[in-house]
Amino acid sequence: MSKTTGVAQRLAQALAIVLGAEDIPVRVQAWDGSEAGPPDAPLVMFRSRRALRRILWSPGQLGLSRAYVSGDIDAPGDIFETFAALNSIAKFAEGAPARSLTAREVLKLVRTAVRLGALGPNPAPPPEEANVGRHGRRHSKKRDAAAISHHYDVGNDFYALVLGPSLVYSCAVWENEQAGLDAAQEAKLDLVCRKLGLQPGMRVLDVGCGWGSFALHAAQRYGVDVVGVTLSAEQAALASKRVAEAGLTDRVEIRIQDYRDVNDGPFDAISSIGMSEHVGSEQMPTYTSQLRDLLRPGGRLLNHAISWNAGPTDPDPDSFIPRYVFPDGEMLSLGEMVTALEAARLEVLDVEALRRHYALTLRAWVRNLEDHWDEAVEAGGAGRARVWRLYMAASALGFEDGTTGVNQILVQKAGGDQPPLRRTAWF
Repeated sequence: MSKTTGVAQRLAQALAIVLGAEDIPVRVQAWDGSEAGPPDAPLVMFRSRRALRRILWSPGQLGLSRAYVSGDIDAPGDIFETFAALNSIAKFAEGAPARSLTAREVLKLVRTAVRLGALGPNPAPPPEEANVGRHGRRHSKKRDAAAISHHYDVGNDFYALVLGPSLVYSCAVWENEQAGLDAAQEAKLDLVCRKLGLQPGMRVLDVGCGWGSFALHAAQRYGVDVVGVTLSAEQAALASKRVAEAGLTDRVEIRIQDYRDVNDGPFDAISSIGMSEHVGSEQMPTYTSQLRDLLRPGGRLLNHAISWNAGPTDPDPDSFIPRYVFPDGEMLSLGEMVTALEAARLEVLDVEALRRHYALTLRAWVRNLEDHWDEAVEAGGAGRARVWRLYMAASALGFEDGTTGVNQILVQKAGGDQPPLRRTAWF
């Protein structure tokens, strides 16, 4: 092997072992400037020997994720093209079963590390990696609070750069692909209000209220009183500030509170937008029955949540999303969510699939992040910016290929007024 290609060629072979592929779908550049792989393929840069060491100790998604978040590996080009290439290998795609290397494959990786001078102790994980497993039983109130804090308490300035002025962190509703993110988010908020049938004087609960955008929209446009609950201290602080600036402190109350502790119903309507993914399948009966009990007879609940569309699979706790983005997060299928709501004696009035809308939303967020990269790094740190770039790009591809979906499910508690005869009443 020549010096100009030797290091990169060995790295490409190591990457092929980890990916479980004969040929890698990316071009590899080594720390010495050498390159290997298809010349027209997306570029993956190994900036240091520590990148190979991370992969050796954690061969698979976790090792590659740690190397990227720490900056030991970089993907300087179009992030969507890079991850589309990696996702073309089914064994590496998000949600695929974790791949176990054979003894022979591990030996090959060790030999490569020795030859390239990369053998050494396991590098410490990047500080952005979650450690919520230390906080008690899965989906206990304490552990859920830690998981929410890990994801949301990373700086309101950081989120403002990514989300834009709307400060809405859930799937927008796009009239067309040119509508623009802010208009699409306002359309989503208004759609939820109409589906819930909001009228002046109603009392509304917003579960997982984020930075207060839905509460503000519902109070300003529909004249309702809103209680918003979140487990994120930083979200609650900014949401309360926005409410005060809008002159709505008499109409909107923001609380740091677990949904299981809300006990001041009844509410005329409940919105849960992008929150139930944090609940967990074991807690789903508690979630649905709690929200049902908080509704007045005839009251409506809108549950807006991501769904897993790729069939039964064993979740890998060592994959990127649970380690860095949503610790303890769980995606149910649409069927599982409908079943859980119906088991709580809630009548399904409408289901709307918004899969393509979330892909457009995520791509807009990635553009915001990349357009404000230096500011985002200053606000949240380089590792945090890398986590969000990786997670949003990979998620967009998941919605585009149908692995994941997102659905608004509108349900009604028995009693009270009958629902309209046709769904056009709330569209």
